[in-house]
Order: sequence, then C-alpha cells, then structure tokens
Amino acid sequence: MTQTIAPRVRTLVLLLLAAACALLAGAGPASAHAAVTGSDPGQGAVVQEAPARISLTFSEQVALSDDSLRVLDPDGKRVDTAKPSNVSGTTYAVPLKPGLPDGTYTVAYQVVSADSHPVAGAYTFSIGAPSKTSATVSQQATDDGAVGWLYGFGRYVSYAGFTVMAGGAAFVLACWRRGSGVRPVQRFVVSGWLALTAATLALLLLRGSYTGSGKVADIVDLSLLGQVLETKTGAALVSRLLLLAAAALFISVLFGAYDKREDPQEKRDLTFGLAVGGVVVAAGLAASWAMSEHASVGLQASLSMPVDVIHLLAVAAWLGGLGALLVALYRAPADAPVDASAVRRFSRVAFGSVLALIATGTYQSWRQLGSWSAFTDTRYGQLLLAKIALVVVLVGVAWISRRWTGRLVEAVPASAEREMARVGAGADASGTTAADASGDAPTGTNTDHDADERPVPEPADTQPDDTQPADTEPADAERAAQLARQQAARDTARQKQLRDADPNRFGLRRSVLAEAGIAVVLLAVTTVLTQTEPGRTEQEAKAAASSSASDSADAGASGALTLNMPFDTGGADGKGIVTVDLDPARVGDNEMHVYVERPNGRAFDIPEVKVDFTLKAKDIGPLPVVPDHIATGHWSANGVQIPMAGDWQVDVTVRTSDIDEVTVSKNAQIG
Repeated sequence: MTQTIAPRVRTLVLLLLAAACALLAGAGPASAHAAVTGSDPGQGAVVQEAPARISLTFSEQVALSDDSLRVLDPDGKRVDTAKPSNVSGTTYAVPLKPGLPDGTYTVAYQVVSADSHPVAGAYTFSIGAPSKTSATVSQQATDDGAVGWLYGFGRYVSYAGFTVMAGGAAFVLACWRRGSGVRPVQRFVVSGWLALTAATLALLLLRGSYTGSGKVADIVDLSLLGQVLETKTGAALVSRLLLLAAAALFISVLFGAYDKREDPQEKRDLTFGLAVGGVVVAAGLAASWAMSEHASVGLQASLSMPVDVIHLLAVAAWLGGLGALLVALYRAPADAPVDASAVRRFSRVAFGSVLALIATGTYQSWRQLGSWSAFTDTRYGQLLLAKIALVVVLVGVAWISRRWTGRLVEAVPASAEREMARVGAGADASGTTAADASGDAPTGTNTDHDADERPVPEPADTQPDDTQPADTEPADAERAAQLARQQAARDTARQKQLRDADPNRFGLRRSVLAEAGIAVVLLAVTTVLTQTEPGRTEQEAKAAASSSASDSADAGASGALTLNMPFDTGGADGKGIVTVDLDPARVGDNEMHVYVERPNGRAFDIPEVKVDFTLKAKDIGPLPVVPDHIATGHWSANGVQIPMAGDWQVDVTVRTSDIDEVTVSKNAQIG
C-alpha cells in the first residue's frame, strides 16, 4: 500500500508546487506600496510660466537616489539641475533650469517605499502649450523582468524556509520529542534552515539591482551591495543571517545532545532551555520581516510590528508543524511511528495557532484595508479574500484530520493487538512468520519446503581432517548476520504493513497531505500579498488622483494661478524661490498662499513677505496684501479682492534680514 501511495504523494506535491509557481507567475510585477498622491505641476497640466522646480508627494516616506527624479524636455534631454530632496513630510522636489522654453516635459521617478518596495512611474506637463516630445521612459519597472521574478521567488523560499524550520522544530519540542532522533524529521527541519539561509543571501545580492537598474549584471556589483547594507532592508537581512547562525546551534543541540539525553531531569531542563531559546530566535527572525515591510510603516506601526511577529510565528507553528507531521506519517521508521498522542498535541497547537491568526489577521486586515469596499475594489483586498478562503478550507480539512486523530487513539491499539496476536499465533503453530507463509520471504531465506529437499550433510566425523574448510566459522558468522538482517527486514516490513493497513492512520495521512497541499498555495498567496500595495494606500491614491483631476478641471475653468519667482536679496542666505498660489484667480474674493523655499527646495522662514497687485492698463493699484504666517515657509491670506479681469502684475517683496530686501514681479491673466 505504501508503494502505491508514494508516487501519488510525489505527484500531488509537484502539482501543488506547480500551482504555487503559476500563482506567483500570474501575479505580475509587485505593486508599489507608496503611491503618488500629488504633484506640482500636476499630471497633464499646462502652465503659462516655467516652474522653478518639480515636486511629488507620496503616501509615505520614500528613499531617494541621485536619479530618483528626472525631468526631460521635448528632445529627451534632462533639465533638472540637482539631486532631489525632501521638501517637507512626504513631498520631494528637484530644481529645474531657469527659463525653460514652451513644450511638453516628462517627469520620471524611481524611489523605494518605506516598506522596501520599488516605486516607479512617469507623467507629463506642458509649459505654454502641449507639444510633441521624443522623451522616452521605460515602461518596465525595476521589479519586473528576471531580477524581479528572482527576488519574488527568493521571498517565497525565505517564507517557506522559516515556516519549515521554526514549525518543524516546534513540532518536535512540543508534540513529538522522540522525533528528534528520526532522520526524515531532522532532514525536514535542516532543509528549512538551508532554504532560509540561501534565500536571505540571494536577496542581499539581488536587492541593489531590484531597487535600482533591474539589470542581471548588477547582481554581482559589490558597490550596490554596500549601499544595500546601509538601508533598513539590508540591516534586516543581515540581522536575519546572524539569527540563522544561532538557529544552526539550536538545531544541532536539538538533533544531537538532546536526543542522547537519557536522564529525565536533564532532558526536562534541556527541553525548557531549548523552548526559550527557540522562541527567542524564531521571534527575532520574524521581526526581521516585520521591521522592514508592511508592518513597519503606516497606521499604528509600533503596535503592528509585534502583532506581525505573532502572526508569522502562528503561521510557522501551524503550517510548519503540519509539514513535519506529514513527514512523520509517511517517512518515520516502522519501529518508531508517530503516535496518536503526538498527533493530538499538534491538534491543540494548531487550534491555538488558528485563534492567533484570526486575531492578528483581523487587526492587520483593518489596518491595511481601512474599509469594506477595499475587499473588492483593490487587488490587495481580492488577494486577502483568496487567502481567507484558503484558510477556511484548510481549517475544514484540519477538522477532518482531528476526527481521524480521535479514531486513531481508540482504534489503533486494539487493531494492532489483534493483528500481533494473530501473527504470533501463526508463528508458534507453524514455526514460520507471516511473511514466510505467504511466500514473500526475501531471496536467500530458507522456507520449510527448502529445508525438506535440501540434502542432509554427512556427520562431521566422516569428513577427512585435511578436507575440513578453514573458514567455516567466519562463513557461519556471515550467514548468521545475513539471516539477522533478513529477519530484521521482515520484522520492519511486517510492522510497516501492519501500520499502513490501519484505515484510520491511512485516512489521517490523506487529510494531512491535503492540508499540506493547501498550505503550499496559501504561502504563495501570502508572498504575493506582501508584495502588493495595501488597499488603504491604493484607495487614498485613487482619491488623491481624483481630487487632483477635479482641481485641474476647476483650475482650467476658473483660471487658478501659480507663479514661481526666484529671488536673491544679496545677503547671507538670501537666495530662494517664492511661489504665489491664487485660487480661483478670478474677479472677486480669492484665496492666496505664498511659499518661500531655498534653491534646494527646502522651506524656510524670512522676516517679511508682501504681495502687490497692479493692473497698469486700467491704472489700478498697487493693491497691497500682507499674508499671515501659517507654517515654516508658508503664508496665507483670505478675501483677496480682484476688482476686474486683466493682465495683472504681481509684485512680491521678500526681506531676508533687516537690510536685505528685493521685489520680484510676474504678469498673469486674472479673471
């Protein structure tokens, strides 16, 4: 029966792995977790005056490189003049060349979000009027292509390796301590450690190219590796490697000294020490994900990170323990099968893990989605629904396994006792084993029939002394050893046949195998989920884009105005850019905002700023406006009256010290 099951097991596992790979392949490139929520000038905007800078606002903090923000003119040449910088909060800007000619300009950005994922995109705006442009920006994100897929696969292997290693070790310590001496279980846990270690090293090498050029050749660029080590994600990966060294020590003790301990008190003490050390190491490994991904940014990050650690530990205890149980059921030696009490203990551990997953998963879902509509309106929500469905199915199959476990506890001892009694009685009556009677004895084993037909050798004293073989005793010893091995093989085969013949154990095997198959797909969905933009962020980005589009439409209808004017008072710290926003820039009441920034785009305060409006064609003005200081580099005034439409001159007086002052001017059509 086992020979029939084994090919099916291999086939099913291969199919499940293929399904997981297909799911990863169909996921497409990883979605960005930071989204652009605003820009100045806006996407598709047509401005009358050349802006002094370009600014982008993201939904969260991002990491910049020298080429993170690029602005290309209609001929595809760069017109940005310095490195991008953080203006305020989540707004980043890059200064432009002065006096840019009319035409359509392309803004390309490539940054890394706070939760470690690359964000790339591009949009256009125009000065004066739209024009043809030869600027081209690659439509392939850095997380697409070979490097992106390798990085995604490495993430999947790292999650799977952690689950196998931590869950398998927990299964041995908490459920089946005899398993510490079972070779297949040892190989299962060690394979998890090897997979996690190899995947972590691969992610370190891939990281620089993944967040940069996306080129395969850059994987071995050591300068990029040095830059990666200075980032939050690089620090998390290095911490994971250090913790894996401690995990290797833990595994060596678990499968070495622990298995050899015979004194009960010593074994209890070592069990306690291993349990505490194992939890600390496993929690540290889980924290290496929590500190660098979704949980580390956004709403309630200080609470979300420990919740995420608990979530990952619960996943490992359940799914990793399930894998260890599957290995024990199929590969454990016949003389040391996994007992019903171990299965029962794992059932309790799995139940507690499910409760922890429900609690932590509910909190994380609320945190990442923010609304019920995000379940169906966002990709993150749809993947989360798929994950929830898989968990529900997995719990259902686990309930079936629990029923088989209950039957196993009651039925196995009785059936085993009856079978052993029957086999023992047959051996006593005929002098043969059950395997001998069925004709299944291994080659070289003498049956009763062979014994009857074999010629009886002559007595030893009839043989001449000089013909007596000199190696009779070694031959007899070798023959005895061969017979002992054959007998041991028959006993092992009989025990295995007896174990496999039990319908309750067979049913438990099938249900656990089904659980493991669902777990493989569940891990694949979880991996894709961690690479997908959270629903809350996606909806906020959509709302911001909609608001921006609405504002642009209103601006087009009403003539809302933005003027950027460089200034230089001649004194210390006297250079900068003053920006005047007038909304809705029409006859009557208007709202005015004034921003003062240094050439690098950073806001700063000055002692005084004043604005005058003059309509020379009608000899009106100057109409003075003294705005109120609102925040660093920001002044505002409400109720600014524009009496009639026309080509108004806007004069801004900037004073940077008691004696350093300058007035800059621009004309604009208002009304």
